[in-house]
Amino acid sequence: MTPRLLIIGGGYSGGAVARAAATAGWDLAATTRGAPGAGQISFAAAGAALAQTTHLLMTAPPGESGDSFLAAHGAALPGGLIWAGYLSTTGVYGDRDGGWVDEATPPAPGQPRSLRRLEAEQAWRAAAVAGGFALDIFRVAGIYGPGRSAFDDLRAGHARRTHKPGHAFGRIHVEDIGAAVLAAMGRPPQGARVLNLTDDEAAESAVVVEHAAALLGVAAPPLRDYAEAAAGMSEMARSFWAENRRVANAATKAALGIAWRYPTYREGLAAILRSGG
Repeated sequence: MTPRLLIIGGGYSGGAVARAAATAGWDLAATTRGAPGAGQISFAAAGAALAQTTHLLMTAPPGESGDSFLAAHGAALPGGLIWAGYLSTTGVYGDRDGGWVDEATPPAPGQPRSLRRLEAEQAWRAAAVAGGFALDIFRVAGIYGPGRSAFDDLRAGHARRTHKPGHAFGRIHVEDIGAAVLAAMGRPPQGARVLNLTDDEAAESAVVVEHAAALLGVAAPPLRDYAEAAAGMSEMARSFWAENRRVANAATKAALGIAWRYPTYREGLAAILRSGG
């Protein structure tokens, strides 16, 4: 069978994977909830597309009742499927009080959305065993890139510089997600594998915003203590700040034979600015 990639969820991350795969010459399609454009199909058409699929990437988050794709099409996964990838989150590691986790660290999710992600990971593991295909579970840190960075918040006047001592976030540029998925398909595991998609330097949110402001040549927002800022945060925002961990990626880069194009927020933000993003 001719290698063909099906991406379930052609949004921000899925679109980056699609661009990377198309540049590499892959035959591919990505699902969309809207009107299909070039290289896209409707979610409802995904079942029919499976017959020609050798590689499959799931980017959509699970709902309250679990993984939507497996619920609809799990029983129809074809015998020709060689590899599947699932974009999960580093949130499944839970709060580590600033300590390190790596690809071998047992998950300990503390947030409902992270619990759902872990359940989806487990469902994909079971599907891989039943279907006999290789599986990569990508645990993804905070995603940024053109149109989704500190520059956008600064330009819109929404940026905040919040200080919580010792609290750092991991990030990953969306183009590095695309490169990592492409590399994983070229080096599939035996069975299932966990890969941490996070850059090489976790950093405090306030530091990143200050650096972005300097690159734009604008004043950084005033520094606010977290205790003061939390009162005005949404429940979702407070849940992100409630957990603190540093995520290692050495095993991931070694397994894939890659280095990040944007190893820290500094290189990533500079590239976004150069591109006009």
